[in-house]
Amino acid sequence: MTAPVLVATSLDDQNLVRALEILVVVLIWLFFLRVIRAVWVEVRPPRPAPAPRAAPVPAESNGRRPGGRDRRLRLRVLEPDEARGKTFELPDEVTLGRAPGCGVRVDDAFTSSLHARLYRRDGTLWVEDLGSTNGTWVNAQRVVAPVKLGRGDLIQVGGTVFEVQR
Repeated sequence: MTAPVLVATSLDDQNLVRALEILVVVLIWLFFLRVIRAVWVEVRPPRPAPAPRAAPVPAESNGRRPGGRDRRLRLRVLEPDEARGKTFELPDEVTLGRAPGCGVRVDDAFTSSLHARLYRRDGTLWVEDLGSTNGTWVNAQRVVAPVKLGRGDLIQVGGTVFEVQR
């Protein structure tokens, strides 16, 4: 004669299992809320940002060096083909992105609303990524910290490629 096997679970074990079930459900809900928030941030219409104001150029310099060379830099679109040749004058600081308030507005689904920032420091042009989803690239290398730019450098934001020109 074999003795019946009794499965004994204590009340503490049942409470622990119930608490773990609740924790898993809460974590799943938090995950879904995070996904919904991420989707919402990407698809909602961007908030209008104030347009950047260009600093006035002193009358005696007119944006030129004393030797007569033009110091102003420009961005020229290389890709996509529809926008090829379009040129943007670069003030001391400008943002690139899809938002209406960006100084260089990029109509590209792979570009974030506020994608990158170009700025001058000590007469040198720099670019930094503003936490964009797809990253900012300079000469086919991803920007992880501010990068110094020079004439001829290629900047890619989303599917748009720019060349730095004088």
